[in-house]
Amino acid sequence: MRRKNLLSLTATACLVLSAVTAGTAAAAPEVSPGLVSAMQRDLGLTADQARTRLADEAVASRVLPVAQAAAGAAFGGAWFDPGRGKLVVGVTDQAAAAAVENAGAVATPVPVSAARLDAAKAAIDAEPAPAEVSGWRADPRRGSVVISVQSGSNSPELAAFLDKARAAGPVTVETGPKPVSYAAGTVGGDPFYINGNVRCSIGFSVHGGFVTAGHCGGVGSSVTGWDGSAMGTFHGSSFPGDDLAYVGIGHGWWTVPVVLGWGTVSDALVRGSWVAPVGTSVCRSGSTTHWHCGTVLAHNETVNYAQGAVHQMTKTSVCAEPGDSGGSFITGDQAQGVTSGGWGNCGSGGETWFQPVNEILQRYGLSLVTA
Repeated sequence: MRRKNLLSLTATACLVLSAVTAGTAAAAPEVSPGLVSAMQRDLGLTADQARTRLADEAVASRVLPVAQAAAGAAFGGAWFDPGRGKLVVGVTDQAAAAAVENAGAVATPVPVSAARLDAAKAAIDAEPAPAEVSGWRADPRRGSVVISVQSGSNSPELAAFLDKARAAGPVTVETGPKPVSYAAGTVGGDPFYINGNVRCSIGFSVHGGFVTAGHCGGVGSSVTGWDGSAMGTFHGSSFPGDDLAYVGIGHGWWTVPVVLGWGTVSDALVRGSWVAPVGTSVCRSGSTTHWHCGTVLAHNETVNYAQGAVHQMTKTSVCAEPGDSGGSFITGDQAQGVTSGGWGNCGSGGETWFQPVNEILQRYGLSLVTA
């Protein structure tokens, strides 16, 4: 059974973000006071700044596909600029700038198209990476694929990998810590367990069950709830390569379009899965560290875990800890993804990656349960 005080849809459940029409100004969204407080704590905003940012980000998410289509082959990536409250779209041909701005975005010149960067990254994805490589991503603002390596690394294997990467396209090398996945051993009172001894967190309700991280369990693994009662089994799971899974449920459990606020914020309603641009605020709910917020730092990053590379991840500045794996990433009322792994913790800070939820839905032919 589910904890009704956390998961039931009540009259006080927060409508986190009003629907916004792409390219048009948004009315001030109705938001949970707790969500505003969390953004103040984790992003250093005032209450008014948090509310304004949520409204601006809702517009940017809807403008993105329209502006990308307007840019055509000149599309050089996109990101949200909190200072201007606008979506910024890179263009490799200034002839496309007017169409982009007519779509509601700010156009800015970039040296390399998104298609070229994505092709370079895909070529690097095909190469086995040595352990000292933390990950890599296409960064339109730098006009290169950024490869993160652990400090002090200088092995011949790393040099060979970087040589092949540079042959694929423009590359920038930076240092960064090694991410780890965020599963955990049994701790009482948490959302769900896999085969009785591994704890992870529910991502989002879908019709028939919920989605979570693939590294939490393989196909056929049994799942029990926070109270020890049977929930169901993993019907689909992929890790590494991807980090995604689908758990089918029964045994009296049911699905609701809610992300737990854990008392920090009101439980958040889920109304869709618009993709949040880089620079957008994003919050995470997990069974260990509960509710934390940060910013989307990059899309389509490859993370090189000890178990192998995972592709098409989204990088964030949100902290997480073991047991948060599989938990929800949400912007406003729009589902973003499920927690995969990262580095650091919620005491000293860190970064966390999530598997985009739309990829999971498409992989298994699922649909979100929405309010």
